[in-house]
Amino acid sequence: MGASGQGPSSRPGGRGRGGVGGGFGAPTPGQAPAGRGGRGGRAGSGTQGAFGRSGGPNRKNKKSKKARRQEFDEMEAPTISGVRIRPGDGQTIRLPRGSSLTDLAEKISVDPAQLVQVLFNMGEMVTATQSVSDDTLEILGTELNYDIQVVSPEDEDRELLSSFDIDFGENLADDADLVVRPPIVTVMGHVDHGKTKLLDAFRHTNVVAGEAGGITQAIGAYQVTTEVDGQERQVTFIDTPGHEAFTAMRARGAQVTDIAVLVVAADDGVMPQTIEALNHAKAADVPIVVAVNKIDKVGADPTKVRGQLTEYGLVPDTYGGDTMFVDVSAVTRQGLDELLTAIVLTADAELDLRVDPDMPAQGVAIEAHLDRGRGPVTTAIVQRGTLRIGDPLVAGNSYGRVRALINDVGATVDEAPPSTPVQILGLTAVPGAGDNFLVVDDERTARQIGERREARMRAAALAKSAKRRTLEDLFREMEKGEELNLILKGDSAGSVEALEDALLGIDVGDEVSLRIIDRGVGAITETNVTLAAASDAIIIGYRVRAQGHATQLANQEGVDIRYYSIIYQAIDDIESALKGMLKPIFEEQERGTAQVRQVFRSSKVGVIAGCMVMSGTIRRHAKARLVRDGIVVAETSINTLRREKDDVVEVREGYECGVTLDGFSDIRVDDMIETYEMVEKPRV
Repeated sequence: MGASGQGPSSRPGGRGRGGVGGGFGAPTPGQAPAGRGGRGGRAGSGTQGAFGRSGGPNRKNKKSKKARRQEFDEMEAPTISGVRIRPGDGQTIRLPRGSSLTDLAEKISVDPAQLVQVLFNMGEMVTATQSVSDDTLEILGTELNYDIQVVSPEDEDRELLSSFDIDFGENLADDADLVVRPPIVTVMGHVDHGKTKLLDAFRHTNVVAGEAGGITQAIGAYQVTTEVDGQERQVTFIDTPGHEAFTAMRARGAQVTDIAVLVVAADDGVMPQTIEALNHAKAADVPIVVAVNKIDKVGADPTKVRGQLTEYGLVPDTYGGDTMFVDVSAVTRQGLDELLTAIVLTADAELDLRVDPDMPAQGVAIEAHLDRGRGPVTTAIVQRGTLRIGDPLVAGNSYGRVRALINDVGATVDEAPPSTPVQILGLTAVPGAGDNFLVVDDERTARQIGERREARMRAAALAKSAKRRTLEDLFREMEKGEELNLILKGDSAGSVEALEDALLGIDVGDEVSLRIIDRGVGAITETNVTLAAASDAIIIGYRVRAQGHATQLANQEGVDIRYYSIIYQAIDDIESALKGMLKPIFEEQERGTAQVRQVFRSSKVGVIAGCMVMSGTIRRHAKARLVRDGIVVAETSINTLRREKDDVVEVREGYECGVTLDGFSDIRVDDMIETYEMVEKPRV
């Protein structure tokens, strides 16, 4: 019964590692005694290896103290949504937007699988590593007796900078070392009220001539020098577009600015976008100076403008209010010096614009675009500190080292002091319009901040899409009509954002929907065409063209590329396309009525109604309904139509005819036959 069990590792007395456990015979060399297994073996086993490392009969499977304690805690824990889990005591848990269940589990020291089970029992199925929405986190926290606070992107970014010992927006010097910076002024107002011409008069350049349709299509920043009380003072202007599609860009300008100049045409008065610009300035809580422009035109009435704006809370200083009104003319240059003086005096009286010029530069990227030769180009306003060539910089989730600085007149400069608008070259990507930028200690720190911001934005985007799916949502998706997919490419980040906001604001009901699947700055590439072909999308090129073989590939794949240089043309075309995708509405139009005067029966054609046409025209194959005593008896159609012995196409009012109805023969005298036609009604 025993096996030899000899092996290179065998030792007498059953201590070998490679032998086979003995049976009931006498032990042999290298074999354990009868009835006993070697170390790690099993007694009496002839096949499992008596000298293996698997546990023997006396080896207990002991659990660690930590595992036994956790098992005890789970047994003692209450049941929450069918899962035994230890609840909290109302503690506050802070989580960034886009966190997963694993992130929450680490905060409250539970198994992520338990949280997955809790949500599953609550009717929502998510994985442990999937980003969940803010509402889901808060509901789960309430269920577990925790106060979960989702950190806003601003607070999260502030905490991120604090982890690198960076205080954004703080002056580092004492009050004695602070210097007064030039005020940053935003020019706002209604379209075609002369904002750009006013700046053109300040700069002695022709900006309007380079704009498509005479409408400012991008944010520009310019610096003007003036003399006030014998001192040379500078004023930085931001020109915001006046078209209604650029609401978001105007709002960003109001957040950057120190003073808002509201331009109102004296011959046109207060317009809707004038009020919109005024609301942006009030929301930003900045002083307002009103420039009443075009006073040289016939019909100009500056007094009327003052009266209109008084109704919106802007009382002129000449009327006892606190708002300075200046009458100007961009064409004759009348009142320009007075306007600059009013801006400087308002800044000195109402604002504390002292900053530390020696601190690391901080500011705002007001515009950015991708240049084919120079790469990402960012137009920025330095708000604090001094920006120099070679500084490590992070703007939003893009980073890099300042390679070149170009001022508002196109000259290369070595540094940009506070309130100076410059173009920055050297970033790795195009930042978003409105992103804050700051100089850090080294490029490695800039890269880490940029990558963390990008990861946070990605998680927040995933959380935004990770919403609960209800049965109503499923029915809504099933009933949803067609969908128009778009890919947007533009010359600058601000233009793309403004175009996206305007397109998503088109209201065509619930039958069709608009989805922007991708957006970007720069020329249209083959990658864009490939994505459009895969998703059946249309590419919108706003002031950009296709690059390389993108046009050829688009022709091969049948991808539609539309080019635009004026934003409202793109909006009108897309709105027309969406309306064309709406399901048609058909309206019933009555064509004729006939009264049954006599009924004939034929073995060949069945029941024939002898009728008199009372109104309109009865046409063969027209839709018809049979009405008896005011009640519709049948919905059918005219099968045959005869006039005397001839088959005819139609019979007009006042004539007799013979009619047979399709599939219906219960016709009686005095019945009325009404014919109608379903006519498509255009959607508006």
